[in-house]
Amino acid sequence: MSFVFSRRRLETLAPDEFRSALVARVDAGGRLVAFFGLPSGDGSRLHAVVADDARGSVQVSVAEVRGLFPSITPVCPQAQLFERELHETGSINIAGHPWLKPVRRPLAYNDFFKVEGHEIHEVGVGPVHAGIIEPGHFRFQCHGEKVLHLEIALGYQHRGIEAMLCGASPARAACIAELVAGDTSAAHTVAVCEALEALSGEAVKGDAAICRAIALELERLANHTGDLGALANDIGFLPVASFCGRLRGDFLNMTALVCGNRFGRGWIVPGGTAFGIDAALAEELRDRLQKHARDVRGAAELLFATPSVQSRFEGIGKITQEDCRALGATGVAARATGIARDARLDFPSPGYAGSGLRASVSQYGDVHARAVVRWREIQQSFGFLERALGVLQPGGQDADRMNLAPDSIAVSFVEGWRGPVCHVVLTDSKGRIEHCKIVDPSFYNWMALAIAMRGQQISDFPLCNKSFNLSYSGFDL
Repeated sequence: MSFVFSRRRLETLAPDEFRSALVARVDAGGRLVAFFGLPSGDGSRLHAVVADDARGSVQVSVAEVRGLFPSITPVCPQAQLFERELHETGSINIAGHPWLKPVRRPLAYNDFFKVEGHEIHEVGVGPVHAGIIEPGHFRFQCHGEKVLHLEIALGYQHRGIEAMLCGASPARAACIAELVAGDTSAAHTVAVCEALEALSGEAVKGDAAICRAIALELERLANHTGDLGALANDIGFLPVASFCGRLRGDFLNMTALVCGNRFGRGWIVPGGTAFGIDAALAEELRDRLQKHARDVRGAAELLFATPSVQSRFEGIGKITQEDCRALGATGVAARATGIARDARLDFPSPGYAGSGLRASVSQYGDVHARAVVRWREIQQSFGFLERALGVLQPGGQDADRMNLAPDSIAVSFVEGWRGPVCHVVLTDSKGRIEHCKIVDPSFYNWMALAIAMRGQQISDFPLCNKSFNLSYSGFDL
C-alpha cells in the first residue's frame, strides 16, 4: 500500500514541535519507519514518517533545522539508528545522543565499546568470514563463554543505492530496487513500483496485482524454507538441512519458470508485471506447489518433533517484546515475541485483497519461536498460492511515459519475507525523483540481534544469527 502527500501542504514545524510530535505518535503506538534529512539553505529539512499499523495510517512530519538538533533517542529509542545515520552523513549535528557511532563507515579499533574487568576478553569476527557470506564485523565482549555485549559494524556493502535512484526514470528505478538485497528482490521492486504508481495515479490491474503477490509469496517460501534448513545445519541436524536446501532451490526455480530469473528480476515493472501466467504454466506451478508442500511438511515435522532440536532451539537468543517495541524491531523477529504486525494485513496491496492471511506469531522471542513463525508463514503461503494461481495476464504501461506528481512524497509498505520494506520517494517541482529513502527490516533488526545475544554463550552466536538471518546489503545500501 502507498500513501501520497503534497510537500507544499505539509506544515513545517519548529524543531521542538517536531520532536514532541514524533515522541507523542510513537508513545501512542506508532512506529518510526523513516527519518532522514535533505539540504535546505544553510541547514537541513528533516522528514519523519510514523506508521500506525493498527489503523493502517501514516503521518509525515517536516522540520527546518539549523545547527544542533537535540536527540530524540533518550525518550524514543526507535530513532537511535536514524539519528546516527543523519549525523554520519553530515545532514545534521545531533546533540545528546547516547551512542553516536558511525552506522555504515567501517570502524577503527578505538571506536568500539569496551567492557573492562577481571577476566574480560574480546573476540572480533569478520568482516571476512569462513563461509560464503557478505562482510560484517562482530565484536564480542565476553566473560568466559558468556557474551556481555555484542557490537555489530556494517557498511562494507555500501553501494550508494539511494543516490543512484535520484533522477532515475521509473523503469531504471525498478531495476535498481531489484539490487537492494538479492534475496528480497521482489519485495523491494514492488515497494518502489507502488510508490511510483501512487505518484503517477496509475492503478495496477487485478491480474498484475495478483502476480506481484505470487512473486512475494514464492520469495517468502524460498527464504523461510532455506532458513529452516540453515538452522538445522547450525546444530548438525543434517537430514532437514540437506532437504530444505534442495527445496529452497525448487521454489526459486518456480519463480524462474514464470520470468526466467530465480530471484524474480524483470518480473515486476512500474504499472504491473512483465510476465503473466497462462493455463499450462498455472497447472505446472500447482503441481510443483503440491509436491513441495508435502516435502516441506515432512522436513518441518521432523525438525519440530525431534527432542534434541527443541532443546537446542528453546531459550537461545531470546529477546523480549518490550525490547522489540523500543527498538522498532519488525517482521519475523517481532512476531516471534507476540507482536502481530504484518503489512499484508495492516497495509494491504491490491493482490492481497480477501487473502485470508493472518499474522503468524509466537510468544517466547527465542530461536525456536522465530523458527515456528517461519513454519506458520510457510503454511499460509502455500494456502494463498493455491487460491491465487490462475490464468493471469501481464499488465503495465510504458514506464518512460509515467508522469510523477511534482513536489510530492510517496510512502509505500510491502511485507517482505524478513518483514516490512518501506520506500519513501520524493519528487521535485518537475516530477523527477529527488530523493529516495529505503528502509529494509534489517535496519531495525541488527540491533535486536545484538540485544538477543546478551547473556548467551558465544558459541550460540551462529545459531542466533541465522534465526534472524538479516541482510548486510539491505542495511548498507
